[in-house]
Amino acid sequence: MFRFDADLKVYVHRDAIDFRKGITGLSTIVEQALGLDPFARAVYVFRNRRADRLKLLLWERNGFWLMLRRLEADRFAWPRSEPVLELSVEQLHWLLEGIDLTAMRKHPARYYARVS
Repeated sequence: MFRFDADLKVYVHRDAIDFRKGITGLSTIVEQALGLDPFARAVYVFRNRRADRLKLLLWERNGFWLMLRRLEADRFAWPRSEPVLELSVEQLHWLLEGIDLTAMRKHPARYYARVS
């Protein structure tokens, strides 16, 4: 499987979309529904109604990438939060692997004034 650069931003569109949409339709969703720039250094992730397919839209230098992932027997564990969710690239790879992001939690950040 390919890997995205770690500094890439990832935006997840929470609601299901019409999967007949191509690059132009998805770019319009990015601009109008998400309020983001489709030409930014970011990956935009969309799902179908059954959550067994994902589309990823990405601008790279002189053109768009449109990637489709279809699961044959499973469903993606889709995050249920605000309309636009920002993920890290690592979390995107987890999502593509089928890991439920809502079940995963990091240890809290700890700040101390001194050692002892």
